[in-house]
Amino acid sequence: MSTAAPPTILLVEDDPALRTALTATLKAAGYRPVPAVDAAEASRWFRHYRPDVILLDLGLPDQDGLTVIAEVRAAGTTPIVVLSARNAEAMKVEALDLGADDYVTKPFGIDELLARLRAALRHGVQSRGSPPVVTTGALRIDMGRRQVFLNGHAVSLSPKEYSVLSTLALNLGRPVSHPDLLKSVWGSEKADLQYLRVFVGQLRRKLEADPERPVLIITQAGVGYRLADLLG
Repeated sequence: MSTAAPPTILLVEDDPALRTALTATLKAAGYRPVPAVDAAEASRWFRHYRPDVILLDLGLPDQDGLTVIAEVRAAGTTPIVVLSARNAEAMKVEALDLGADDYVTKPFGIDELLARLRAALRHGVQSRGSPPVVTTGALRIDMGRRQVFLNGHAVSLSPKEYSVLSTLALNLGRPVSHPDLLKSVWGSEKADLQYLRVFVGQLRRKLEADPERPVLIITQAGVGYRLADLLG
């Protein structure tokens, strides 16, 4: 059974009815939506979740959505699909010039939106130049440099400890089954499960405030383990 995490979509929309409808639609389509009501919340969730794509309304209550585009582009290449009732050509040009990848005018069809979203995801995978940095609570995992930080301090991990942690991090918030972890770390889902338990125990001793009551690496009874998705 696959345990790959679904793509995370940061949905920035201040209209409650549309936000609720789009959240349900994205979930039904197999995505992980993270709703935000304004630019400030969008900025916070962008830094925390590092989404795969941003669906962005330009008419936000606190700032113009164009400022969000500029902020995201200053940080990297995350694809941005603009959702806007503003149909003026000059606005589209400005949004695209700032770095938006696509522009969908309201009202729009759901099938069209999902097709644009799939295209943005493909573009994001092709253009992504470096592995992700995953943050949960006080834990930061830099996949590119294979470095782990807790409360800003580097944590020394063995290669196997890092492999277990990075596999969980790539599925942040979702359980990873014992067979999938064994296959990812040891190359075979038939490897001794006790090995996995030993390394999880070692990780908890290095990363948890109380290894006996873990809040980061959670045992998912009858399934495997999950790296908790915590706010920083």
